[in-house]
Amino acid sequence: MIASSARTAPIAVRAVIVLGLLIAGPTWACAETGTGNLGASLPLWSIAPFAALLLAIAVLPLTARHWWESNRNKAVVSLILGAPVGIWMGVLDVHVVAEVGGEFFSFIVLLGALYIISGGIYVRGAPSGTPLINTATLAIGSLLASVIGTTGASMVMIRPFLRANAHRTHRTHLVVFFILLVANIGGSLTPLGDPPLYLGFLRGVPFFWTLNLWGPWALGVGSLLIVFHFVDDYWFERDDLATPGSLVEEVHQRAPMRIEGKVNILYLGGVIAAAFSSGVWHWPFGVREAVMAALTLASLRTTPAALRKENEFTYHPIVEVAVLFAGIFLSMIPALAILNARGAALGIERPWEFFWATGILSGFLDNAPTYLTFLSLAQGLDLPAEVAGVPHAVLAAISVGAVFMGANSYIGNGPNFMVKSIAEAAGVRMPSFFGYLVRVQLVLLPLYAVLTWLFFS
Repeated sequence: MIASSARTAPIAVRAVIVLGLLIAGPTWACAETGTGNLGASLPLWSIAPFAALLLAIAVLPLTARHWWESNRNKAVVSLILGAPVGIWMGVLDVHVVAEVGGEFFSFIVLLGALYIISGGIYVRGAPSGTPLINTATLAIGSLLASVIGTTGASMVMIRPFLRANAHRTHRTHLVVFFILLVANIGGSLTPLGDPPLYLGFLRGVPFFWTLNLWGPWALGVGSLLIVFHFVDDYWFERDDLATPGSLVEEVHQRAPMRIEGKVNILYLGGVIAAAFSSGVWHWPFGVREAVMAALTLASLRTTPAALRKENEFTYHPIVEVAVLFAGIFLSMIPALAILNARGAALGIERPWEFFWATGILSGFLDNAPTYLTFLSLAQGLDLPAEVAGVPHAVLAAISVGAVFMGANSYIGNGPNFMVKSIAEAAGVRMPSFFGYLVRVQLVLLPLYAVLTWLFFS
């Protein structure tokens, strides 16, 4: 029987095809035009819509929580702030808008494919939600993130992780560390792990070069797992005080785990293969996305509806990401153009400067385009061309800054918002935009300081 969720697939597929044609047309037409020097002529106030959208994402959940829960209302805000900028930039330089549109299209198709396909993988049962098992789960997720990407690993593991800890009273820290490790830092070792690294691969960085980042990866993952274990142990004991011993007894009565919907593992493999092979064979624009869309449709048609229902699968998180990031990609065009044109005036030349500059902006501009911006900046500084036109140390600093500091905010990396939305749907009270921003710095800033001293100074 065809899954009921598949009945909506033709609508989704038609929307993807139409969007692809709308974007692909100007992209192909502008393929030979070059970007010009748009950023040199833009006024600084042109970044105001982007700043307003960031402010809306931060403030509206606090001041208009019920209204903001609707994806339709998010789309309205995103459209009002993003569309006029996109039209204005298109009049000035259609190539720039076409390029950003193509990147957004590829970005959302990849995220959508990983999200929908992984939503058909159901891990029945759950691990015991003890501090030790939770730490081991995050360690496995951090490894998996570099294999199937931060989005794929997050979507496969977040729901079993939440079920394993459903009995816990304090769960916010569980999701925060999940975002840090599985949705971001864990994906540092391969181009498939995180969108910035994948874009670097498409721009000439060798596929296995990212294995050079094992040192920062090991330090980041290892130190955060240690901190998490002590934090989780503290809250576990606090939760057990009300009914001494009952919490420990409950978590050890968990049913054995088994995986259902295994065919979706093959579909995930197909998505990963399409992402990898497109950088080797240089497929025309849209072919990779068509393959991913076909695999997504196959997943919808072959996965029983009951399995997705048990997995509490909904389209709400991916729709939320799509509508918000559509506005973000459009409204940030002036900010990125200004940075591209005037970035050299910032005096950024040393690895530690690239690490911090890339990282700080990655938390607010989305880490994928920010990575490309600073890679382009480095390529234009006449530095030793050791890999992709830049020194190894500079490329490492840009890569680690983009991936690690993409965890600084909910909008720094695509999976962040999806994990937050799924956790809230499961009853976890997540911090506000600014609350999350401040909270994670307590553990991340010391890590960034050590990374700077050991690897980029």
